[in-house]
Amino acid sequence: MAAETRELDAELFGTETRFAYSERWVGYALVAMRLTMGWILLQGGLTKLVTYLDANPGNDWTAAGFLQNAIPAGNPFTDAFAAMAGIPLVDMLVVWGLTLTGLGMMLGAFVRWNAFWGAVMMMLFWAASLQGGLMAGLPIAHGFVVDSHLVYAALLFGLGAFGAGRFLGLDALLERFDLVEAYPRLRYLLG
Repeated sequence: MAAETRELDAELFGTETRFAYSERWVGYALVAMRLTMGWILLQGGLTKLVTYLDANPGNDWTAAGFLQNAIPAGNPFTDAFAAMAGIPLVDMLVVWGLTLTGLGMMLGAFVRWNAFWGAVMMMLFWAASLQGGLMAGLPIAHGFVVDSHLVYAALLFGLGAFGAGRFLGLDALLERFDLVEAYPRLRYLLG
């Protein structure tokens, strides 16, 4: 059975783009990217969650140490990040945000919602890694501007734009619910 091909015809920044692509291989690629990104987020969340919920005093995970001590010198947001240190809501948002966003991406559930918030988290993590401001060329540890957080944010944007939860994910099932049929705008959270 030959893979079906489709034509993509789009205008991007005033330039016409047209090419053929394989639906099957795009589907496999989206599932692989969604699972990979989901695992990265879930793993990051679970490692923090285990110590966050640890009953032994002094073993609790907190973002305070990072926010107070690991933000690079020259980061334009140093004061803002330091002000967040020790706020329990920040710890909870990091732990549960990573865990639930990763789980949602792995399951293919509420992918657009999860991709959006995952990208927001990645942009905040990227901002925390800056070693200087715009005039310094937005330096990061191993170059300028782009690090893994920015790559992850772009990947999450793409997964949300494609509605990657429809490919071997729960969103394909959720979109059939009567509630979604009655309120089609809910599809903006799914996909």
